[in-house]
Amino acid sequence: MSEAFHQKLAFALKALSVSRGTLAAELGIDKSVVGRWVSGQVRPSSHNLSRLSAYIGTRVDGFTTLDWERPISGLAPMLGASPEVAHQAGAGRGDTVQLPLVAESRATTVRRGSAYEGFFRTTRPYAQYPGRFMHDIILIRRGDEGDLRFLLINGGVKVEGVVLLLQNQIFIISAEQTSGAYAFAILNGVNTVQAGVLDGLMMWCSLDAARTPTASAILLERVGDLSDDPAADDARFAELCAADSLAPEGSLSREIVDHLTRDVGPSQIPGGGDWLLTLPLSRSLARGIGPPIPGYRYRN
Repeated sequence: MSEAFHQKLAFALKALSVSRGTLAAELGIDKSVVGRWVSGQVRPSSHNLSRLSAYIGTRVDGFTTLDWERPISGLAPMLGASPEVAHQAGAGRGDTVQLPLVAESRATTVRRGSAYEGFFRTTRPYAQYPGRFMHDIILIRRGDEGDLRFLLINGGVKVEGVVLLLQNQIFIISAEQTSGAYAFAILNGVNTVQAGVLDGLMMWCSLDAARTPTASAILLERVGDLSDDPAADDARFAELCAADSLAPEGSLSREIVDHLTRDVGPSQIPGGGDWLLTLPLSRSLARGIGPPIPGYRYRN
């Protein structure tokens, strides 16, 4: 079985207009299992591969387990897909920029991606209102090709992109579509089964006339887990996004305010302060699921 089996399976389901739920029902397995196959988290056992191939064989005459060894360009004619569609699928992820280390990142995502799937609420300084803070709602889940996808919506502003895992860090590369700009983040990861709190640095363009490059610390706290129903998750995400994004004055503890805002620069060095804005592991709040952060008064 080739390393790109999950891509071939996703292509086959799309070409045959078969949903994950339908496949799961036909094979008598949970839909989440099919989701893990398609995302590349796990590969079917020999028994399930035979059953899967037999099901495809009911739709495609002569299809056998050996046909999974074909490249997507070879599967396409069997599945009735056009050469153009096959070329796009075989290109891997034609709509993404090719970067070094992506293969290593995807391998990490297969192993650890599930720790970061879910709904998160951010806390970060509000660029337009000095002294105030804001909350965003973020949805992280696997896309059809197995990558972790990132979606943030706040007051009509939509930011979406990809989450790359490498070693014990999280790299977010996203696009802010409302005004047209990229946004980036590097977060400290966790070694637990499920991330409860993440923190790090983010960089974006402020919504002023000059589109000023801006950076700040950011805190993410898990506020919900994904279900096996993407439509229900989308509805839950919309519900969470409807909340007021401006943090009420006094809702954050002094410890969290100091964690997210700090003085940096030459005048701070003599007192043991920072030369640059950083968020090292020695100060990080990143951790798995557990009791609330002391002094962090989260409000639903």
